This record gives sequence, structure tokens and C-alpha cells, in this order.
Amino acid sequence: MMEIELTAAGKRYNRDWIFRNWSAHFAAPRACVITGSNGSGKSTALRTLLGFAPLSEGSIAYRIGGKPVMREEIYNHISICAPYLDLYEELTLDEMARFHFSLKSILTGVREADFATLIGLERSRTKAVKNFSSGMKQRLKLGLALLSDTSLVLLDEPTSNLDLRGREWYLQMVKTYRRNRLFIVASNNQTEEYSFCEQHIHIEDFKPG
Repeated sequence: MMEIELTAAGKRYNRDWIFRNWSAHFAAPRACVITGSNGSGKSTALRTLLGFAPLSEGSIAYRIGGKPVMREEIYNHISICAPYLDLYEELTLDEMARFHFSLKSILTGVREADFATLIGLERSRTKAVKNFSSGMKQRLKLGLALLSDTSLVLLDEPTSNLDLRGREWYLQMVKTYRRNRLFIVASNNQTEEYSFCEQHIHIEDFKPG
């Protein structure tokens, strides 16, 4: 089981603190949401948990099954869906899935041949990703993250560009594939994005006065 321990964590850019004195414990099987207004630092918080953005102060520790995992190795155990992550748009859907799952294994019990069907894009398997709508690209990103065999799943504004049907699909996918993993969602104010989350953190509570 994945665990993350933050102790008196702080992150700043120049003299501006994004958050400070943030201590928290995240542990699977559980889902957490980090909320906040636009520009409040939700994405930075996720990037910090990923190890992409080093802390300015405090510490972060990762454990799996109670055993420490080095920060430089944590990427092996993480999948992420975020607006700032790009897809290889010259590839077709099938090619994109094949490439991704050559780097990260697909969940046990899920067949790569069924990937396009599971994300609702079975008719677009041979279409180049550059010709996808924004909603189709979001389904692809979410599918790659949710169906990777990882202990930690990070989702940044996961329902952006999704219509009502897409949002219902997203919630069903999370319900089906949560299993024993740790989910952390960054969301603005769409409660439907994180209705499944038991742990709530408001990042603005950790901004210095």
C-alpha cells in the first residue's frame, strides 16, 4: 500500500509562498481531494507530491508496504492525468496505448486490446490523436492514468473538457479501478470530480497570512 508523509512542507517561488507548514498523511486505499481557487497552488501541490517540484522547506517521504521509496524512484509507482501533460499527437490511439503500456504495465485483468473500448473511443483506434477533440484527448489521458498498474494516481482537474456523459464515464472508471490504490485529485469547485474522495484538503489553508 502506498503512503505519503508530508512534514512542515513549504513551497515558494521567489518570495511568494504557495503553501507553508503543510503536514499531511496520505495512505491507500483512500482518495483525497486538494481544493482551492484558480491560481491557489493546487497543481503545484500535486507536482510536489510527484517529486517534480522540490520543497523549499520541510520533508516528504514515500512508503510502499511500509518500506521507504526514494524520491527519484517514485515515478515508477505513479500515473497522472493533468492539463500540462502532452500526448504524442502524431500517433494513433492504438499506437499511443501501445507506447504507454510498454513503459507502465496495464492493470491486471485488463487487456490492452480492450483499451479503446474501455475509454469509449473504439471507433477512433486508427485516428491520429492530433485529430481528436479536447474531450476525446481527456478520455485518453484519463484512461492511460487509470488503467496503468500504479499505486498512486494523481488527477488534476480530471473532468475538464468532458461533457455530462464523459463525466459519468469518469466516475464509473474510478469506481471500477480504484481497488487498493491511493488517489489524489486537484479540483477547483466541481464536486462531481471528487465525490468519491474521503479526505479533503483546502490548499489555501496553508498560505501564510
